[in-house]
Amino acid sequence: MNVISRTLLSSIKQHSLFISNNLYPNSSLKLTTPTKPETAIHEKFSGYLPIEKLDITYSRSTGPGGQNLDITYSRSTGPGGQNVNKINTKVDLRFHLKSADWLHDDIKQKLAEKYYNKITKEGFIVFKSDVTRSQQLNVADCLEKLRCAIRECLYEKPAPSEETLERIRRKKELAAKARLSLKRERSQTKYDRQSPGVRDM
Repeated sequence: MNVISRTLLSSIKQHSLFISNNLYPNSSLKLTTPTKPETAIHEKFSGYLPIEKLDITYSRSTGPGGQNLDITYSRSTGPGGQNVNKINTKVDLRFHLKSADWLHDDIKQKLAEKYYNKITKEGFIVFKSDVTRSQQLNVADCLEKLRCAIRECLYEKPAPSEETLERIRRKKELAAKARLSLKRERSQTKYDRQSPGVRDM
């Protein structure tokens, strides 16, 4: 290739409409860590899990091993080919509630009340995930479940209005009437099936 051909080729590449710089002028290939927002979502919880404050332990055996957060891998269930039998993709995330000093006491109490059936005798709340065949994605799913659980404890449900209570009362009345009507129909059907001699007894 001579000098003229190389020059023309270079000029075409620089002025092509399909160059990434032309398609995405404000983009950058440099990977950066996203910064946290300046204002917190709530005064008791910013919306982010402070990973730097968690004593995370990764293990293959069952049972908690870390002081704050223990992640255990095990065999997943369901379809997935031979990959299911080779790799431990199911994740059990155990979060120790009392040792989380970065959580407000009110949130800890609400978490303990809401997830009382998921708390072990050692004080760990257990979150499980096997939605994917990737350990990392399942760990991320468990962490998201933990984050959502904390956020749900921040806001209390508003009291139902009078209209809502009246609507619920009417629905219950209609359901009770329908249940009694069905019960009468079944009773009448059984009565009609009996022979005349049995009815007179």
